[in-house]
Amino acid sequence: MSLKQKQSDIHWLTGQFKEIQQELSYRESIQLRVRRESRLALVLVSFIFAMFAITDYNLLGDSTEFYILISMRVIVVSTCVILALIIGRVGSFSRKPLLHALPLWVLAAGIISIVPLRPESLYTQITAVVVAIMAFYLLIPSLLTIASWASGFLSVGFIVASVAYADVSVPTASRLVLLLIMANIVGYCALLRLEILQRKQFSLLNEERDQNLALQQEVEHRKSLEAQLRRLAERDTLTELDTRSHFIKRAEALLDQAARENSAFCLFMIDVDHFKQINDTWGHTRGDEVLKQVAKTIRQTLRRVDVVGRFGGEEFIVAMPNTHHKEAVKLAKRLTSNINAIELPPPLNQVSVSITVGIAMKSNERSLDLLIQRADEMLYKGKRNGRNRVELAR
Repeated sequence: MSLKQKQSDIHWLTGQFKEIQQELSYRESIQLRVRRESRLALVLVSFIFAMFAITDYNLLGDSTEFYILISMRVIVVSTCVILALIIGRVGSFSRKPLLHALPLWVLAAGIISIVPLRPESLYTQITAVVVAIMAFYLLIPSLLTIASWASGFLSVGFIVASVAYADVSVPTASRLVLLLIMANIVGYCALLRLEILQRKQFSLLNEERDQNLALQQEVEHRKSLEAQLRRLAERDTLTELDTRSHFIKRAEALLDQAARENSAFCLFMIDVDHFKQINDTWGHTRGDEVLKQVAKTIRQTLRRVDVVGRFGGEEFIVAMPNTHHKEAVKLAKRLTSNINAIELPPPLNQVSVSITVGIAMKSNERSLDLLIQRADEMLYKGKRNGRNRVELAR
């Protein structure tokens, strides 16, 4: 049996969850509703109980028994109203179940005490007892165990009082016992069914909430994975620059904008000089450190509006919007100077790092591939002319 199924198990006799923590959670969830409904129900029942004083006066008149009954009703009503106010503020099935039992026992004791004072009205009191039993089960919010004990006390007490003070015959007492047993069975079964249905609904709501939470977590997890995949697709893991595909996407957008606005646009193609020799001498791990330092220097030297990407291996590419050829050459020379000034940690501190830069300016074409091709031609021209230099396509 799974944990969820075990938590949702309901006792067939009490209508409560078998798992204690689940039962306490359910009681906490209905706490505010129980407080509100208990306060209203107890005030209503107290009012009805007090109104029967009119019947007392009609039956007993201005007698000692009448004043005793009035005193009893005042005590019962006052106690129930006070308990209603207390339950309305601090009532809780999970922490104070006995507090909810007190009004039922007080009302039951009050109803039983009427029999010795008004034995001649026993048959009308039977109806009141049946109604009270139904109220204990269905009107006043209570746990099934509390309602059944209070109803049982009322039933037994009423039968004993009837036999003792109303001279009820054995056949009549037997019929009374059967009537009250039937009333208790009906009330018990009705409240049991209600308790089970409410707890099943609570379990379903919790299950739905858990499923929604799991779904939300799954959505967040997928979003996180998508973000990671997007980052892997857009960012080079070694240099933290744009990948080739992402750079081309961004550069094409900048080139289209430059064509629409008839503004300047240039492209840098950058290659680390003698990088193969660095790899062969110091290993690929040390070579990666060199690439990281070069990429960091490129980002720090160029402007925020410039788009920088790793084109492949030791080659980098830069798209520079609103940049004329003089400014482009100036930026490229500053970049080569900053690259030459890189100080690598030991044992690479003996390595001198330099780059060759090929520059292509936008003319009438709107093809990024043509610009890349021209910048690449300038790059290889710079390599042929001795490296560590800048070449501009005329």
